[in-house]
Amino acid sequence: MWTCIRWWGRGGHPLSAGILLLLIPPLLLALQLLVVGPRLPRAGRLGVEEQEGAVAFSVLSIEPVRDSRQRGSQSRLPRLDEEEEEEEQEVEDGRMREGERAYEDENEILSHQLGPRTLEVQPWAADQPSFTAELNRVVTYITRPQLNCSRVLSPGHTQASQPAADSPHWMLCAEDWLLPAGDASCVAYSFSMDGGDAEFIKTVSGLGCEVHSFDPSNSNASGRHLGNSLASNHGDGGVVSQHKMWLEWRAPRKRKHKTRGNLGSVSQTLADIMAALGHHTVHFLYADLLSAEWRVFQNWIESGTLQSVHHLVATVHLQWAGFEVGGTDEEVLRYWFSILQGLQASGLKLIHTSAGEGHSVLKQTVANAHSTYTLSWVNTRH
Repeated sequence: MWTCIRWWGRGGHPLSAGILLLLIPPLLLALQLLVVGPRLPRAGRLGVEEQEGAVAFSVLSIEPVRDSRQRGSQSRLPRLDEEEEEEEQEVEDGRMREGERAYEDENEILSHQLGPRTLEVQPWAADQPSFTAELNRVVTYITRPQLNCSRVLSPGHTQASQPAADSPHWMLCAEDWLLPAGDASCVAYSFSMDGGDAEFIKTVSGLGCEVHSFDPSNSNASGRHLGNSLASNHGDGGVVSQHKMWLEWRAPRKRKHKTRGNLGSVSQTLADIMAALGHHTVHFLYADLLSAEWRVFQNWIESGTLQSVHHLVATVHLQWAGFEVGGTDEEVLRYWFSILQGLQASGLKLIHTSAGEGHSVLKQTVANAHSTYTLSWVNTRH
């Protein structure tokens, strides 16, 4: 460029010099594009091609996935462990994990259970809430056996026999397919605070079962010393261990792994007790929980623990709603019926009913109902 200027200054043609000056900027721009152009994003170099529709764009959503629980759901009873769901998760085969660390009991107690489930609320018995309709549905259900047993074990007897004409307080179904094999171990649990389980303990210990009796009011029992053979055993062939402990229905806020032989606190869930004692099956279970049975049943249903219980004898109390059970009388009765349906859905079939004394239901006198019923079930799914 300076050569051209000097040439024009020495008398060169002015028009030629002007043309050269006009050509220099385009040449510099072209040189810049040749050097920098390949480094530009492709979208920036397509120019007219983009306007002609030569390139198609896809828009990807980056919104976080919303939990399905935020959507509307059907009305249901609250799970007992909802407060703990943020701290730990229950794996569907029953094994539990905290964070990324997973563990399982040495006997894989929960591997044979169904996964956690939510108790299903049953529809109203009538078109609208009705005390009479709800009560009739509950009483009808608990007074109609669902399975007939040709051979039974009655209180205090270790030999199977045909059902007696007079109805016993409870019974165990002694069909071969429902009893442990002769060479198999047998485990029995009893939860009672009034000594009403004496005949049950005598029966199952006479069968040669390993028996565990739970009573928080028993000062002679110990939750730490396991497998202690008691003098009251009378050499009947079974081993009875007493524990100063009771059943819990609330899921602990921070569940800890229960090692075998370590029961920990005085109140534990059935699953934790079984894990601590090293049992994956309870063949016979007796429970008189003094109105705590409804919440305990709910825990067993929702946790899947019932899959490990073969025979269940339990007393239900109808005088009042029960521990931590609220609502109107109609709502309480519907809740009770939902529990009974949940037990059936878990595989339990009613084989016997024995009515107790009194005719008080939710503090009302009812002629066609009793205050308590002792119910005997067998699990047909084990």
